[in-house]
Amino acid sequence: MPHPPSDLAEVRALAFDVFGTVVDWRSSVIREGEALGAARGLAVDWAAFADAWRAGYAPAMNRVRHGELPWTRLDDLHRMTLDNLLERFGIAEALDEADRAHFNRVWHRLDPWPDSVNGLTRLRRGYILTTLSNGNVSLLVNMAKRAGLPWDCVLSAELAGHYKRDPEAYRMVTRLLDLPPKRIMMVAAHQDDLQAAHREGFRTAFVKRPLEHGPDATPDLSVDPCFDRVAEDFHDLADQLGLPEGPRP
Repeated sequence: MPHPPSDLAEVRALAFDVFGTVVDWRSSVIREGEALGAARGLAVDWAAFADAWRAGYAPAMNRVRHGELPWTRLDDLHRMTLDNLLERFGIAEALDEADRAHFNRVWHRLDPWPDSVNGLTRLRRGYILTTLSNGNVSLLVNMAKRAGLPWDCVLSAELAGHYKRDPEAYRMVTRLLDLPPKRIMMVAAHQDDLQAAHREGFRTAFVKRPLEHGPDATPDLSVDPCFDRVAEDFHDLADQLGLPEGPRP
């Protein structure tokens, strides 16, 4: 049986951010972009394309948050951003609808970080594991099936009709898991996500992902005092939570 530290003995569930925390979105988008470019004879800086696509993530959600758009699932926001980027990068005419639809679903096919599957499997021995992601439910389910992510349940901002960092997204998890916030730990690589969860009464674990934005980026790895745990990866978090050893990558 796990032996959780006394200050976290009440925690029963771990709720995970997914993009960047569990999966390596940037390398995955670059990989599929390069394959698409090779197939269609396109000369594109796919790293720049991936970064630009991700840079459109928050502004697209803000259009929903501020009422400029009605509730719109992330797949559709990604497609709006993609269509604009194809024009900006000068390749709109080279890709037909089938190409665009397939490439847009790259977000369903993101690869996990090397420690993710085994680390989550360890953590699942002691806790309920759920997603708490802005990805829509079908995206998260398809991603988990492909990558072998061992969730107990898949919870999405789609179920709340609000994107993180809106309070309603976090409150949805407490309601659906029937647990008070103090019994849920938010696990994320993004400080603002953890800070928003902390404001709702969640416990928090910051997992560093220094390569999320590529090897040349300078990530913000600062530690807010509200973080209950700071870990190098999921195995380090499992160690800190007193879980038994398991296979490592």
